[in-house]
Amino acid sequence: MLRQIKVLVVDDSALMRRIVSRLLEMQADIKVVDTAVDGEDAIKKVKLHRPDVVTMDVEMPGLNGVATVRRLMQQCPVPVIMLSAHTMEGTSVTMEALAAGAVDFVPKPTKAGGVEKMVADLTRKIRVARRASIGRCQAAPAPSRVIDYKPKPQTAAAVVAAAAEKAPYAKIDLVVVGSSTGGPAALQNLLPALPANFPCGIIVVQHIPVGFSGPMSEHLNRKCKMEVKHAEHGDRVTPGRVLVAPAGYDLYLRKYGDRLSVALDKGNKPVPPGGFRPSVDVVMNSAAEVAGNNTLAVLLTGMGRDGARGMLAIRRRGGRTIAQDESTCVVYGMPKAAADLGAAEKILPLHQIAAEIIKLV
Repeated sequence: MLRQIKVLVVDDSALMRRIVSRLLEMQADIKVVDTAVDGEDAIKKVKLHRPDVVTMDVEMPGLNGVATVRRLMQQCPVPVIMLSAHTMEGTSVTMEALAAGAVDFVPKPTKAGGVEKMVADLTRKIRVARRASIGRCQAAPAPSRVIDYKPKPQTAAAVVAAAAEKAPYAKIDLVVVGSSTGGPAALQNLLPALPANFPCGIIVVQHIPVGFSGPMSEHLNRKCKMEVKHAEHGDRVTPGRVLVAPAGYDLYLRKYGDRLSVALDKGNKPVPPGGFRPSVDVVMNSAAEVAGNNTLAVLLTGMGRDGARGMLAIRRRGGRTIAQDESTCVVYGMPKAAADLGAAEKILPLHQIAAEIIKLV
């Protein structure tokens, strides 16, 4: 017999509770065990029903979505998917909820008749969230201090020793980080641990709905020592700057002399089923072609296989590669695919990756 996924629907709108519940229960593998009207009600009913997944409105009166997620992670951890408004406040609060431990989010519809599409997206993410390992991003907190980058001394002995230590690897000029489910929280653990004087440019590719990569960039920028910028066509890849690939665009690397820049392309065809735009594979393959062995690739938590082949291309060119380990992934999909292909040179827990990046650059 099919084991149904038990879901608790949390929303202060009676209409939304009713519509979301009805549409979810049209799926044979999903059962809505109850609904809750606010954060306090949600905590009580999670303890009562022990659902597999909770769907939760971001903006609620009283105990809001972020505070509720924090309480749930402390008292009775459960996969939570946020329903986020497209407003500036809604997107900002969503990023905070993801940092607090929510697994994923679904944007609320901006047009009439968009609820069915939203619930279809929610249904897919519920199936993924059911397999999520909750609390892993919080289990190993980011380092308490920023790891400082100290350039190697330029004495003759030091230069020889450094060359011997790194041979046959080349100097790293570019770091590409890919992530999906659980990624926004992982990025908020990794990137703030890197210093303002980081010697390479970084490109981040996060699977995220259109309209949310910009707010995520702004959120990361407030937390990081480096500048974090939502990438624009023609932006240069420079040391101490993080460029976040915009949702809805493919991102490619271009090289002019010794200068790297990014090119954005909306594409003239729909994204194929199971594909993404931006795609980690597209960016990493482009980095392999343009920057070759001067590239360091990092794959964080996420569902699916995106990034595995791109990481393999970088490793084959002589670049360095790191995958997040299973014990700290919310979903051990993308890093596992890379490990299975032999693309991951090192497999590390999330809280050790920043230090390893510093070591390799």
